[in-house]
Amino acid sequence: MKDIELAIKVLEEEDLTMVAVRNGELIYKSREKGIKPMYTLATKMGNSIEGLSIADRVIGRGAAILCIYVGAKEVHGKLISKMAMDLLKEGNIEYSYDNICNYIKNRDGTDMCPIEKMAMDIEDPILLLDRIKKLLHL
Repeated sequence: MKDIELAIKVLEEEDLTMVAVRNGELIYKSREKGIKPMYTLATKMGNSIEGLSIADRVIGRGAAILCIYVGAKEVHGKLISKMAMDLLKEGNIEYSYDNICNYIKNRDGTDMCPIEKMAMDIEDPILLLDRIKKLLHL
């Protein structure tokens, strides 16, 4: 089974929000919501974990920046934004998805997700991580 297939399988079977697999081994999994699982993966493991396959419930522009930062080779989103797809494509990261949207909405569906909004003008993953840290009060 390919790493991305394993990541998707674990994501769905264990009802998780994010799963990262490399070389057939489960590297990271989370049930936390929002950008926190991706933030944790990026800050705890940094870019020393190249070759990851990541399955996530939601991949927006912010998550895509962090996927590039950690050296993901492939990403699957249950929901992915067009902005995220563009970034992943530019980063030569294979991606797949179940559903696509123009942008990720906030939890109550009334506006753009704060992370998606925050990442609009950012390319630098370190700057994004710093802004996320402040937003999450970590």
